[in-house]
Amino acid sequence: MELRHLRYFLAVAEAENFTKAAETLGIGQPPLSQQIKALETELDVELFKRTARGAELTVAGAVFADEARRVLSDADRAVRAAKRAARGETGHLRVGFTGTAAFNEHVSGLIRRFREEYPEAELSLHEATSGVLLDSVEAGQLDVVIVRPIRRVADAVHQREWRDEPMFVALPTAHPLASRKRIALKELAEELFVQVPREAGGTLFDDIFAACAAEGFSPKLGQPAPQMSSAVTLVAAGLGISIVPESITQVRVAGVVYRALVARGLRARLALASRRDDPSAVVRNFLSLA
Repeated sequence: MELRHLRYFLAVAEAENFTKAAETLGIGQPPLSQQIKALETELDVELFKRTARGAELTVAGAVFADEARRVLSDADRAVRAAKRAARGETGHLRVGFTGTAAFNEHVSGLIRRFREEYPEAELSLHEATSGVLLDSVEAGQLDVVIVRPIRRVADAVHQREWRDEPMFVALPTAHPLASRKRIALKELAEELFVQVPREAGGTLFDDIFAACAAEGFSPKLGQPAPQMSSAVTLVAAGLGISIVPESITQVRVAGVVYRALVARGLRARLALASRRDDPSAVVRNFLSLA
């Protein structure tokens, strides 16, 4: 039994006439009669009573008609669901992001647009350091990640730079430079830097070192911070100063002020990364919104 047999049967049931049903279906009346007869033979049930005016459903035929409509409806629903999945309108998308990216308005905006455009897609969010996130993409545990770019990524991972933002200095409120609106990087040459280490912070760590080198000094590293937001807490504790992306200035900690940093070419960069061979339409949809 095929779905077309059910459609033929229902056409006759609704028209109550083989000739009219054949016209509706666009086939000849004899082939239609043969298909219905073959269906009755397969079921070993009489579905229609042939009358002078056409055909009437038997009791068994009426029951079969209800079930046939349900089967065809389920089949149509399955087709629509498959097409939605193929277009990336449904499915499960696993997105990871660094702790600092969570404060970036472009990140929240991207996630919001995806939820608005594809409300039927399931979205799960995960936070970790850039290195851990990129490893998770390579392992197939996450689909897309928003990271501080890393210079070398696995061949299976595609990383592309997406956004950047200016840098600020987090200072203790009692610091001599705290009264200034803008601070030149070279003025921090004698300060103790509280930064997220290279293995957790991606290229941001190296970019800060390169900018300092361009100003003729190497940063003095103090207590490392596991995350950018915790670096601000360490600054409040008087353990040094920290260079942070602008988005981190939303983190308000008593005893800390943020001042714009004047540093040629120094920007906090964000990148999007996913698996190169990922055929998922839902991943493509997310990336297209970016």
